[in-house]
Amino acid sequence: MSMGFPPHMKAALTIAGSDSSGGAGVQADVKAFASVDVHGCAVLTSVTAQNTQAVGSMHPLPISLIEEQLTAVLSDIDVKAAKTGMLYSAEIVSAVSGALKDKDFPIVVDPVLVATVGDPLHSTGLVDSLKGELIPMADLLTPNIHEASALTGVEVKDMEDVKKACSILHGLGSENVIVKGGHFGDDATDVLFDGSSYMEFKGHRFEGDMHGSGCAFSALIAANLARQMGMEESVRRAKRRISLGFQFGYEIGKGTTVINSHYVVDRYSVWKDLFDAVESLKSFLPAENVPEVGMNFGYALPSATDASEVCALRGRLVRVGDSVGGTGCPDFGASEHVARIILAAAEFNPLIRSAINLKYREETLHSCEAVDLAMASFDRSAEPEGVSSMEWGTRQAISDTGSVPDAIYDEGTKGKEPMIRLLGENPADVLSKLRKII
Repeated sequence: MSMGFPPHMKAALTIAGSDSSGGAGVQADVKAFASVDVHGCAVLTSVTAQNTQAVGSMHPLPISLIEEQLTAVLSDIDVKAAKTGMLYSAEIVSAVSGALKDKDFPIVVDPVLVATVGDPLHSTGLVDSLKGELIPMADLLTPNIHEASALTGVEVKDMEDVKKACSILHGLGSENVIVKGGHFGDDATDVLFDGSSYMEFKGHRFEGDMHGSGCAFSALIAANLARQMGMEESVRRAKRRISLGFQFGYEIGKGTTVINSHYVVDRYSVWKDLFDAVESLKSFLPAENVPEVGMNFGYALPSATDASEVCALRGRLVRVGDSVGGTGCPDFGASEHVARIILAAAEFNPLIRSAINLKYREETLHSCEAVDLAMASFDRSAEPEGVSSMEWGTRQAISDTGSVPDAIYDEGTKGKEPMIRLLGENPADVLSKLRKII
């Protein structure tokens, strides 16, 4: 019996090499596509014998077979975006460029030249063919600083060099260029250039390299473009998911850790942890810590990008006599207010995923100092027009101190109650800090 038409799923195409260890190449790309509900098509350009320690050997596929794969996919499937990875040779670049030249979907070019483990992944002439044939077709070019240097001749050492490289690469014809900051600087700041303005995407720097991170990042951007997101939003969401992949990276061999771009987020455990924390909070929090506007408590999914991915209370915790009570059940998307605080803090450190607001009291600030909690503040009277108070204030306080503190406070302004916000990695972490203060 017919069950009706199957649901339609967006499709994206990766054109890259095979990694026999499954950590990078088309294997990483297809996993990244699937993690955001995009079907992955894959055209192989070469086969490698590699693992987490080294690339042993590689064998480029015949040009005719690469062309036949491209024809097979593009003649049948409604591809919404494509990305290229390891193309290896000038001849392969020419074949790929020829197949994509009349296509109207976004093309992301990841100019893979060297593997994470340090082994070269290209032959003589690849750089020139990328610059002359494929990059001019790109909607986005995604080099790391080493690839940017090889393509431009600019030795990228600081942010000024990054912007110079972006400008040169944009001049080669790519509509947008993002130079990845994973290999330099105090934080992993990526810089996106659209030909007129530079946009920085700050990120937390994790220790060590991660096998497949570059492949997954460009694949996630392509997948987001396939879902009809704009370029800025596609990059922002990919950046968050790569941070998640670093947090939950795993070891499969004796060498480099593998990026976990396909990590499955458990929404129930986030909800349950917040629910339990709220019940615990009611049992010990003195009522004088509740602000006039009430309290909310939030906990974000890993790599959350908007309020719908932050679990918070429907309603507020309020003062009921000498106790705390009067709230609805936790739910995702329940509070824009606390979500903005968490999401802004997570831009600087993705491990910070929970926050609660407290009544502003001098005694509380003194207690924070007494138990060595890091504090920062912002001045609400200096808030620019047309911005979210919580986003702006959180970013301002963190930028001024250089790191995410345990507590952020403001002394209020006309019509705005002063407030303290306590931050942590999870609700239990927030409660632990709160118990120390009390």
